[in-house]
Amino acid sequence: MISITNYRLKGDKKIHFNFSDGSEKTIDFDSFIGNDDLSKPLSDHAFFQKVSLYENGRGIYWPNDFDFCPDFLHQYEADEKLVVNK
Repeated sequence: MISITNYRLKGDKKIHFNFSDGSEKTIDFDSFIGNDDLSKPLSDHAFFQKVSLYENGRGIYWPNDFDFCPDFLHQYEADEKLVVNK
């Protein structure tokens, strides 16, 4: 199982991840932010900065329970077709 060993915020809506298999990746979360109640708060810079890591690196989450598992983040490849409708 993949886990997140470290993360750091980069820029406005980007997070750089280190994974348990030694790989690294920076993901721009802007494409996951829409107008829905769960993701919209992430558009606020101060709220986005409140991201936290689950115990044992099993994902990241925000105070409103919006979260991502490490397997998804590890496999995610940016694709314009996957952008949330804003």
